[in-house]
Amino acid sequence: MPFVEINVAEGRSEEQLRDLMGRVHDAIEEWGAPGQSIRVLVREVPPARWLSGGVTLAEKATST
Repeated sequence: MPFVEINVAEGRSEEQLRDLMGRVHDAIEEWGAPGQSIRVLVREVPPARWLSGGVTLAEKATST
């Protein structure tokens, strides 16, 4: 049973997240996995809890 976990910063719409999950599901299914066995989990992370290059995403958003 394939299990895909995706971490993204908060801020996307439910429609965008659903589209992402559907596309990932379809890609894994094309790879040969049975559709009903595929699990996709999207975790939304608050920008203040995501550090990249020593700066949080929240800090980057306020500095631009």
